Amino acid sequence: MKLDVIKLDGKKAGSVDLGEEIFGLEPRADILHRVVRWQRNKAQAGTHKVKTRSETSYSTKKIYRQKGTGGARHGDRNAPIFRKGGIYKGPTPRSHAHDLPKKVRLLGLKHALSAKVKAGELVVIDEASSNGKTAALAKQVKDLGWKRALIIDGAEVNADFAKAARNIDGLDVLPTMGANVYDILKRDTLVITKAGVEALEARLK
Repeated sequence: MKLDVIKLDGKKAGSVDLGEEIFGLEPRADILHRVVRWQRNKAQAGTHKVKTRSETSYSTKKIYRQKGTGGARHGDRNAPIFRKGGIYKGPTPRSHAHDLPKKVRLLGLKHALSAKVKAGELVVIDEASSNGKTAALAKQVKDLGWKRALIIDGAEVNADFAKAARNIDGLDVLPTMGANVYDILKRDTLVITKAGVEALEARLK
């Protein structure tokens, strides 16, 4: 499929051919859900922790004698049934990550790109370059109507462009290898440079 290429000033800069096997698929919500869930679980810190009865700060002395009180038999106040006692089988630090086949992850990226094309939210630009000035780039972004946009460049992001973009609210810049399903779906507009298109096609073929 053909898509128009524009410059950051809004002027046309020719067109580009997008591969149907990457940008022309029928998006599947189940695959996108699986990949996003895998990403978010992998990113989860998993540092939640409760104290067990061996870690609470009560005395370890037996609270009263075993027999003769008429009450239930108990050891110390750290038992889980007591207020401020230890927690039984509570959460401990662990990884929430789970495996997902590489083929499914790559397929998810293809479906995310195809979903943006189908929704009319994919923009191809000639190149992502700037003089390093945030104000100038912010004006260009505003004129283009990008409010929440992700820009995917080639193998490396232009240093001046990254510097100008880092303080613009709602604008993210990633190299091709950083392109992922969650960030693509999270943004309203996906912007890819011509170098980014070539690198993505090489990565996903």
